[in-house]
Amino acid sequence: MLETEFFPEARISYAENLLSGGEREGASQTAIVFRREDGVRRELSWQELRSQVSGMAAFLQAHGVESGDVVAAWMPNIPETVVTMLAANSIGAVFTSTSPDFGVAGVLDRFGQVNPRFLVMADGYVYGGKQHRRLPDLAAVLDGLPSVEQVVVVPELGDEPPESERVTGWDAAVNSGAMIEPSRDAFSTPAFILYSSGTTGKPKCIVHSGPGVLLKQITEHQLHCDVRPGDRVFYYTTCGWMMWNWLVTMLASGATIVLYDGSPFSPAKDSMWRLAEDEGVSLFGTSAKFIDASRKFGVVPGADFDLSRLRTITSTGSPLSAEGFDYVYRQIKPDVHLASISGGTDLCGCFVLGDPTRPVYAGEIQGPALGTAAGVWDDEGRSLRDRPGERGELVCTRAFPSMPVGFANDPDKQRYRSAYFSDFPGVWAHGDFASWTTHGGVVIHGRSDATLNAGGVRIGTAEIYRQVELLEEVEESLAVGQEWDDDTRIVLFVRLAGLELSEDLDRRIRSHIRQHTSPRHVPAKILAVSDLPRTRSGKLAELAVTDVIHGRPVRNTEGLANPESLEQFRDLDELSGD
Repeated sequence: MLETEFFPEARISYAENLLSGGEREGASQTAIVFRREDGVRRELSWQELRSQVSGMAAFLQAHGVESGDVVAAWMPNIPETVVTMLAANSIGAVFTSTSPDFGVAGVLDRFGQVNPRFLVMADGYVYGGKQHRRLPDLAAVLDGLPSVEQVVVVPELGDEPPESERVTGWDAAVNSGAMIEPSRDAFSTPAFILYSSGTTGKPKCIVHSGPGVLLKQITEHQLHCDVRPGDRVFYYTTCGWMMWNWLVTMLASGATIVLYDGSPFSPAKDSMWRLAEDEGVSLFGTSAKFIDASRKFGVVPGADFDLSRLRTITSTGSPLSAEGFDYVYRQIKPDVHLASISGGTDLCGCFVLGDPTRPVYAGEIQGPALGTAAGVWDDEGRSLRDRPGERGELVCTRAFPSMPVGFANDPDKQRYRSAYFSDFPGVWAHGDFASWTTHGGVVIHGRSDATLNAGGVRIGTAEIYRQVELLEEVEESLAVGQEWDDDTRIVLFVRLAGLELSEDLDRRIRSHIRQHTSPRHVPAKILAVSDLPRTRSGKLAELAVTDVIHGRPVRNTEGLANPESLEQFRDLDELSGD
């Protein structure tokens, strides 16, 4: 797989393909709609987008940025971030981004590994009803990034940037008036650097090619998700998650992308569904956690909003439960295509996802992605395709276009090989615990590295969460394995809806798990906590909690959205007894 070369003679521009999306028959005149939590709304036409990209590209060139140089964006999910990405790609530079909620340490952990020559940042962002300013941190960021020669500041909050020859305002950068034709590069030319969540050390810097990502994502958009010119596509994401890249590539299909920046539950619990009505969203992208939260909040989008243009809902981030499927079809829209999807930053796309030509079954992902030889193998490397329900490793046995070019600072590809090819030589092991279904679908049972091995039996954490969170008293849960008596026992942490963990609730949780999974899934300990740690893309940080309860350091708390939540797991007396 590592020696495969795709289209070695081709010369393709990712940016050119996206910018020409507006010329597709049926495309609207609007390329980007931006909505902010506090009510700010802006639109960018295709002509305005092309003009700003060309101006920014000329500005980058005028300041010495060349092919292969890194352009970094510390930015909210706003149109200026899209412009920066396409401008960098237009001149052959490598684009990388992270969201502004990362502090100085988180920014340096990422950008410090790739030595950007150019930095674009916003003066701040809005979240949870508050304005968060970032200019006070600029000096510390630049001290840690000596490679940065020039900074462009976007006035998202209207603050004045510091006076410096190294600092330029956004308007001055994009209004140069110059026209730049996008450069066409070889298929495997580095174009983007994305980052793993980084909760067990510094994040991996995963280098992708523009054409590889383009080909993979267009396939997913147009064939798996039925995206058409003129559609309006929304995905709740930040610029630090690969789903942002996935959303932006929708431009190549002639779709209008709807960007949102802020809390998904502000100013109201149903704000995202109101946005879907207001903007006529045809594909609504979200997380399993958001769907479950909407269900628990009692939100009824189908009754409260006009969702007549909505054809597809995609869900990712964690496995979507059968109850989540039921909620979507009962309370949101009965004829929508609900596509649970799963992949990752590693491939900037999906291994398994939706299929608009086949039935949807609750709790299942419909099938493998076109162009990927995805499968499920047991520990001996045997395919489980004909053994539905048996759990194993999600693998890919053939090369696919969006395989990473490599990792940054990994010239001999040793880290790259170790990350994906150490379990089964020559075969990509993705790190997900999965099984086939009798319908040819796939169920993801959680991450392999977070899979519990209690009593010699492998148990996916998602199987426990799916059942525990059916109980009204349980807001969310997290399960880890604790080393105990030369074995591993399951410890379940629950965040409750304002209640204490009574003996009765403890008993009902255990009974429900036993009845709907197996006796082996029943935790040895159930403990109530006030919060559970999550990565900034919303995934539970099981490995961080595992390290804490075993007295090991958590090596990169900057990868967490709420690192303070880890403190309550330290020195828990309840974990020292039987």
